[in-house]
Amino acid sequence: MVDVRLFYIDDSGSAVSKLVVYGWVELLAQNWRPALLAWLDWRNALHDSTGVPTNYELHASDFANGRGNPTGTPWDRNKSARTAAMVDALNAVSTIPGTCTGAVYRRVGSRYTAAKAAVYADLVREIDQRLCSVDEFGIVYMDGDGTAPFYRPAHRALDLKTRRIIDDPNFQGSYLNQWVQVADLVAYAAYQHVLRTPGKEAAWEWYPNLLGGTSTTGSTPKEL
Repeated sequence: MVDVRLFYIDDSGSAVSKLVVYGWVELLAQNWRPALLAWLDWRNALHDSTGVPTNYELHASDFANGRGNPTGTPWDRNKSARTAAMVDALNAVSTIPGTCTGAVYRRVGSRYTAAKAAVYADLVREIDQRLCSVDEFGIVYMDGDGTAPFYRPAHRALDLKTRRIIDDPNFQGSYLNQWVQVADLVAYAAYQHVLRTPGKEAAWEWYPNLLGGTSTTGSTPKEL
């Protein structure tokens, strides 16, 4: 029986920073249940220690930068507590059984949307080639509602005679899907490592230090 690998992907970056980043978490389908149970155990532990609800969306850029009121207590305005929770979350991601992470980036020019589409197409081709090399099939879950025009064409451009990615991307809103939230954490850590924003030095090395050991793209995000 051929294995099926699940990829949960989210994007980061902006036209202002001129960076396109995609981060993801991947796992074989047979590992989905124990892996999710392990992540939900961590979400329960986070709730017990901080009060952050288990169903609260961990949107990395908001959570790390002190936006929102997940607990409704003074904890919400404690920046060091937020940073500690982010570090704990990324540590938890790195220890989810049966999972790997990955991230790619590209520095781009003024045509940001076109560049974002090109990076995604290159990423999809690279994933497809890797699946072929290990005799696996793959299913991609992408953050969003499906209205972005360039994700489906990237899948349909693959050669159907050899392709291993099954169908178009399956779109999931991050507020509804724990795995997409995990992918968002990975993408944010990758973005901060490449961007290296002054004043956010604490986040610069999150990716290599906390995720590098599980990353299929190397200890740092891969320039694509």
